[in-house]
Amino acid sequence: MQTESATTSADIGRAQGETLPRKKSSRGAAYFEAGKGDVLVLIHGVGMRLEAWAPQIEQFSKTHRVIAVDMPGHGESERLPAGSAIPDFVAWLGRFLGDLNLNRVSLAGHSMGAMISGGAVASVPRLIARVACLNGVYRRDRQAKAAVLARAEAIRAAGIDKEGPLARWFDDEPNNRQARDLTRTWLEQVDPEGYAAAYTAFAGGDEAYADCWPSVACPALFLTASGDPNSTPEMARAMAAAAPKGWARIIEGHRHMVNLTAPDAVNAFLAEWLVAEERPA
Repeated sequence: MQTESATTSADIGRAQGETLPRKKSSRGAAYFEAGKGDVLVLIHGVGMRLEAWAPQIEQFSKTHRVIAVDMPGHGESERLPAGSAIPDFVAWLGRFLGDLNLNRVSLAGHSMGAMISGGAVASVPRLIARVACLNGVYRRDRQAKAAVLARAEAIRAAGIDKEGPLARWFDDEPNNRQARDLTRTWLEQVDPEGYAAAYTAFAGGDEAYADCWPSVACPALFLTASGDPNSTPEMARAMAAAAPKGWARIIEGHRHMVNLTAPDAVNAFLAEWLVAEERPA
């Protein structure tokens, strides 16, 4: 049973069928910006686009300067070359932050965005005031690694599978139908080459920065859902235990797209993270 119904606010409704207006960085990264104050940067996962953060943009643009960016090869951002690995995506984010003259940002990523965020806080810690990894992946076991590598190979051979991700990311709760349909639309819109390049990097990237967390000095939130089969609570807790100022938050009764299906709970944990200077109790 879910502990919170899917959002019934206008957040998803506004994003559905509507593209938020983008700006472009000098090197082709597309982003949406709203609000004033301390900077909060949001990075989505594979197959998605910046509108996937609609409930968080709506909430935190009231108190922060929110910058949501399309990952390379997604939305309106230019793709990286085929064969790019997670460090290439991390370097892309570093260039994006530099292009916008951003410093000491609060950085939150979902899924592959969480993987990129972890790499960024390891590579350019001076730019990151705090980091949040939503539904992040950490040291997959042998079976999970084989499955994700097989999916990456299938994408290169046969194109994008839309039903597989939806089955993993959502349960059959009727309250999730709107978020599920919206996610399907984004998967249908994604650039196939950009998706393939990103998913291949994601499939092989779970250990690229896995050893970084003991050296991350800033506050670090690791949030996932109890029913996420690939970004598991055990992964979140392991990363949190490794980070000096890390903590885990688990949302019961949801799966991978928890920022859409449980936005109130996600936003409450992000609000806690945005003011934390140490590990919360």
